[in-house]
Amino acid sequence: MTGDQRIGLKKLLRELDDEGLVERRGRRLERPGVLPSVTVLYLSGRTDDGELVGEPAEWNEDEHGPAPKVIVVSERKGRGRPGPAPGVGDRVLARIREGTDTDPQQTAKVIKVIAKKPARVLGVLHDTGRGAQLAPIDKKQKELVLDPDDIGDAQDGELVEVEVKRAGRYGPAKAKVVQRIGSMSSERAVSMIAIHSHGIPHEFPKAVIKAAEKATPVTALDGREDWRDIPLITIDPADAKDHDDAVHAEPDTDPNNKDGVVVRVAIADVAHYVTAGSQIDLEAEKRGNSVYFPDFVVPMLPERLSNDLCSLREGEDRPAMAVRMVFDKSGRKSGHSFHRIMMRSAAKLSYQEAQAAIDGRPNEKTEPLLEPVLKPLWAAYGCLMKGRDAREPLDLDLPERKILLKPDGTVDRIITPDRLDAHKLIEEFMIQANVCAAETCEKADIDLLYRIHDNPSQEKLAALRDFLSTIDMKFPKVGNLRPSQFNGILHKVADTENAHLVSEVVLRSQAQAEYAPQNIGHFGLNLRRYAHFTSPIRRYADLIVHRALIRACRLGKDGLTDEEAAKLDVLGGELSAAERRAMAAERETIDRLIALWLVDHVGAEFSGRIVGVTRAGLFVALDDSGADGFIPISTLGQEYFRYEESARSLIGDRSKTRYRLGDRVDVRLVEAAPFAGALRFELLGEGRYQGSKSRTKKPAASARKRTGPPKGRRKVRA
Repeated sequence: MTGDQRIGLKKLLRELDDEGLVERRGRRLERPGVLPSVTVLYLSGRTDDGELVGEPAEWNEDEHGPAPKVIVVSERKGRGRPGPAPGVGDRVLARIREGTDTDPQQTAKVIKVIAKKPARVLGVLHDTGRGAQLAPIDKKQKELVLDPDDIGDAQDGELVEVEVKRAGRYGPAKAKVVQRIGSMSSERAVSMIAIHSHGIPHEFPKAVIKAAEKATPVTALDGREDWRDIPLITIDPADAKDHDDAVHAEPDTDPNNKDGVVVRVAIADVAHYVTAGSQIDLEAEKRGNSVYFPDFVVPMLPERLSNDLCSLREGEDRPAMAVRMVFDKSGRKSGHSFHRIMMRSAAKLSYQEAQAAIDGRPNEKTEPLLEPVLKPLWAAYGCLMKGRDAREPLDLDLPERKILLKPDGTVDRIITPDRLDAHKLIEEFMIQANVCAAETCEKADIDLLYRIHDNPSQEKLAALRDFLSTIDMKFPKVGNLRPSQFNGILHKVADTENAHLVSEVVLRSQAQAEYAPQNIGHFGLNLRRYAHFTSPIRRYADLIVHRALIRACRLGKDGLTDEEAAKLDVLGGELSAAERRAMAAERETIDRLIALWLVDHVGAEFSGRIVGVTRAGLFVALDDSGADGFIPISTLGQEYFRYEESARSLIGDRSKTRYRLGDRVDVRLVEAAPFAGALRFELLGEGRYQGSKSRTKKPAASARKRTGPPKGRRKVRA
């Protein structure tokens, strides 16, 4: 259009604008209340079918009413690598498609993800009276400010989780409190620090919770075998909220298997509720596993499933995947079969309850179970132990710390729970069930995730040999390495002062277990085939094995899909990383809680053992609590200390005083840093004398006098 036509058009458009028939948006004119063809959307949720729902990022509700809802359609074309997948909470640039007469629903195609959902930051709130400032736990995060309306009920000095609202080019970014966590001395606060520092997903999307709430209990057999009359029982920690395994045992009635036993292990049928590709499944895969802290759990599955429908509750009908195993009197497995069943747990027992009943102290609950249920279980365990002893797995049984909390979430005390036969019984039953799972899938040529454990590396074996030589022990050089060779070393030192020391060094010489579709066996358990099957409520790898078994045994239509099988290699790596992440978060939380607990004990003296020797100093674990702390090398004495790696020792050049891995020491607590989970000690007394086996002989004062580092050597500093 040119000339007078353009003038007339502009006049007409101004009149339409004045009358409210169009509205100006920048340099564009649009129909009011209608989304432009390309606009920015905020992805606010999902439909019941799992499709993303978008709303315009800018919308005037006073003039146009409620913002329209747009269904985001995923389309991938071309061979280029796809960009970041949009998710709930993201802002995206999208092309709008108007609805039709038959389907008036507007849809949108994502052109670009503009910004992922606002970052969540953890920090301590400092109220200034005119708003607040947030001191982030992560030192790399810049300080944030909060307007008074964005503080909510949070109090000064509390640990809070905030959502970053704006991070402008100038001035500090603004945030809004989304969760009060509470006092910095509580277990929940300390656990949240670990969750954030490791990026552990801890909030379920609303769509996932909604999908879990819509799940219904299985009431009909629907092709399942009815095992409800078999008195399967669960044996778990006393504070367990989910129960994913139940056990039963009885003598084998087959005359060809005299003195043999039949063992049944039933595992929650999570695959029935969590189908491949569903919203719950995708979230579980992202989490990888549950993460356990002293007072709460970050679950892999929503509570509706983990603590209810999938939990093998006492007296309630539950679907399960079960394996029936037959063992001869020597503990050798002669056969097994998998079944999809309906079961009803006859009892929920703790490890302590079950053990007390076997030890002659039954209570009202275990008394009627003792003869028909518990004694057959222990008889079967005795049989299986014969097979275990013949197999000779690695016999490392190091104690674990357990933190007991007060009602306010602070540490009460730290204990080392007794290792009971009840623990070992369940452990051995689960190991055998896992072996059966791997064998069944492999025989049916179905892909699965193995739990693999490689042989120790040659470098670690060489270091172990060097260390053992310092305590007059040898580790043979053989081609076919077996766990029994390590057991021989452990048994030789079992009743000596070096027992704990050697156990620690043997543990450190081992490789780390992981998940992979390629089987190399499990060295520590001395098993050729092994796959985690027994904890699908808390481990995604186990859920994958369940689906593989369903496909292998043709037990339903919800087995492992070809798409899942194709990505097992990548999935194995992701799940192994998620497991390491969870272990690190759990360990750091315990360290921080102990450091908090010991803040009021600075200056107190403790007994402990050296559990680490480095060029920078000594790591010491306290006897009572197991707390780990550090002694800088600069505080050991007035002389130069030389680090001998093979002997795991620091040795004074003048006095020949030696501090070695495993040595008992007395220390004083000098500093406790709760947020770092760090303790600093100073040594009391002196170490061993290198020139004599006597612990009491001390060097002359002149020998202890510091004269500086020897010529030709670099001074070792903390």
